[in-house]
Amino acid sequence: MKKMLSALGIIATISIIASGAFAENVGEKKFKENCAVCHPNGKNIINPNKPLHKKDREANKVKTAADIIKLMRNPGPGMTKFDEKTISDKDAKAIAAYVLKTF
Repeated sequence: MKKMLSALGIIATISIIASGAFAENVGEKKFKENCAVCHPNGKNIINPNKPLHKKDREANKVKTAADIIKLMRNPGPGMTKFDEKTISDKDAKAIAAYVLKTF
């Protein structure tokens, strides 16, 4: 019984780690598919004053995943609007997490 519980614990741990890695991969994939054209390497080819790098995001009051998603859903001039039909809420959260971690 003890060995079975230990094995289940290991499986649960692996599942948690794998799901986090999966979410990161989804975020990176969706970012490359939808965002990287205008934001290569975190830059901004449309509005160079608003790149995705942390210090620049924070200067523009974009500090959280919710802030990023809000801009995806209702962007300013020059940025494509990504509604829920274009990018699901789950994928938008994954993209935001990727941006926060990467840039």
